[in-house]
Amino acid sequence: MTFQFAPLDSTFRPLTRAFIASLFCAIGVMSGTSAVAQSQQPQNATQQGQVFEEEIVPQRYANNPNVEAFINDMVARYDFDSAKLHDLFNRVSYSATAVKLVLPSPTPSTKNWRVYQSRFIEPVRIDAGVKFWRANQATLQRASAQFGVPPEVIVGIIGVETIYGRYMGNFRALDALTTLTFDYPNTPNRLERQATFRKNLEDLLVWTRDSQIDPSSVLGSYTGAIGIPQFLPSSIVQYAVDFDGNGRIDLRTSQADAIGSVANYLKQNGWEPGRPVVWRIAGDEGSQGIAQAAADGQAEPHWSLAQLTKAGMLMAEPGLDIAAEAATPLTVVDLPTPGRATEYTLGTKNFYVLTRYNRSFFYALAVYQLGEAVKARMAATSASQ
Repeated sequence: MTFQFAPLDSTFRPLTRAFIASLFCAIGVMSGTSAVAQSQQPQNATQQGQVFEEEIVPQRYANNPNVEAFINDMVARYDFDSAKLHDLFNRVSYSATAVKLVLPSPTPSTKNWRVYQSRFIEPVRIDAGVKFWRANQATLQRASAQFGVPPEVIVGIIGVETIYGRYMGNFRALDALTTLTFDYPNTPNRLERQATFRKNLEDLLVWTRDSQIDPSSVLGSYTGAIGIPQFLPSSIVQYAVDFDGNGRIDLRTSQADAIGSVANYLKQNGWEPGRPVVWRIAGDEGSQGIAQAAADGQAEPHWSLAQLTKAGMLMAEPGLDIAAEAATPLTVVDLPTPGRATEYTLGTKNFYVLTRYNRSFFYALAVYQLGEAVKARMAATSASQ
């Protein structure tokens, strides 16, 4: 059995053997494989009205054998009209910009939690969040009652994603998804990514046909994410709801549909109503050393609270009943910042659910903190009135 622990900062090196030994004793058996969480911010969408496409190639997909095979498959599986699909793809443009933007950086930036945090927990988003919450208070409460997700979490996601609909992207989703399905750049994960974009291209066509929307009119991010909550078409098909009751789903202009859809997404991915998102770890050297040893990058909760506290970890969470929560599964979330000691917190099942929206520890915690900041500002302004 292999155990993998993050390298310890020099501050904790004298404690390494003792704390790893105590973790072994407390933990017993666990898998050594880990999925390293990404720490990328949501893609920067362009402001409405701004032309961002720097290079497109019209009619690249006309008479393309791979597109022909795709069309035949859509006709066979979804009963599409072949002639209409041929006409549609004859008008699709190759997006060189989308290809450039999905390429990994040749010089990856160092993960920096404090910089990332400052981009999202800041006055513009907090103020916009307060306005959004006030304008949609009844809808947020209705969504919370129906789906069990607190208003602040919904507000946090929409704020991080698009600053409440301010930046939703100006790429034609059909162009972006077609390009990334048939011309994804040569990267190690190319086949996996192409399969994902192909499924989203299928779902874009099915969704727009069934909703009587011109697929060439749908705008989004360079990966085809659409609307206020930045749902990919596959998420629209699976999770989007008509929450304003007008008989159609509109994530670009209906704030109610966006609110209900985000809440439904989280519920369907396992959100636990009334449960916390994170628990704070004490700042003493021993507790931090244990956190560092147990921070293996796995997003899904797999350490029990009892395992960590038996190893010697202390908590800084007022009101936490350690005995009652002993079996609660947790993720040790690491938040590195160059030049500073890495910060740690414990993520619950609800933290993990936030990483289903975007597979990033940084993202999930920024969503939580932005929602809490907006909630606090709402309470403060209400108290002063």
